[in-house]
Amino acid sequence: MLHRHLNHQQFTLTAIDDVIARGKRQDWIQLRAAVLADRTVLEKVLRVCQAHIADPYAQRYHFWKHYAERHLAAFDSIVGIED
Repeated sequence: MLHRHLNHQQFTLTAIDDVIARGKRQDWIQLRAAVLADRTVLEKVLRVCQAHIADPYAQRYHFWKHYAERHLAAFDSIVGIED
């Protein structure tokens, strides 16, 4: 997906927000792959979603927030990091 106002394909906060808000299935597949490959992308997804979580109708953000939290917890348990 070509992100609005962006001339690169990196997963910046703006790009992640755009993928979650306007992305199609293939865009979500690419974001999922990036999340599973890089913990920093996972943390960025969580950060983007926190800004939208107060809106009960922002279902895409609620989905990605839960997805990111679950995978972050799984990642931490694999590496042995605890709260």
